[in-house]
Amino acid sequence: MASAYTDIQHGLLDITGLVEKDVEQANVNSGIGCVYCPHTTAAITVYSGIDPLGPLDFNDTLKILVPTRADFHHQCDPPSDAAGHIKSSLNGPSMTFIIEDGKLVLGSSQNIYFFEFDGPRDRQFYIQIAGV
Repeated sequence: MASAYTDIQHGLLDITGLVEKDVEQANVNSGIGCVYCPHTTAAITVYSGIDPLGPLDFNDTLKILVPTRADFHHQCDPPSDAAGHIKSSLNGPSMTFIIEDGKLVLGSSQNIYFFEFDGPRDRQFYIQIAGV
């Protein structure tokens, strides 16, 4: 399990290096890896890492698609929590990746991100590696 404190209310944290390190340490030549987030107001996603400002576009677009508003039916937490649940469900809690020749297979512009929707908070995510 990896831990992170998200010092942002809403945004992406690049965790590609952490996943690559776990793949390397697993000493698996060929297999699959899964990154899983056990939180209902956060997600795991893949997005372009070429332009460091690119993830801001993804973040801004999600804020437009699912704005924080007071009229959510979910009222036991603040409106940002309700919006976070929806954004998390749209993005999903996990991503599965291929491992070949002991390396994580990603496209040339792909990075793995932890997406925070209701921070700042202490968060965890799991990285599971399986060889075939």
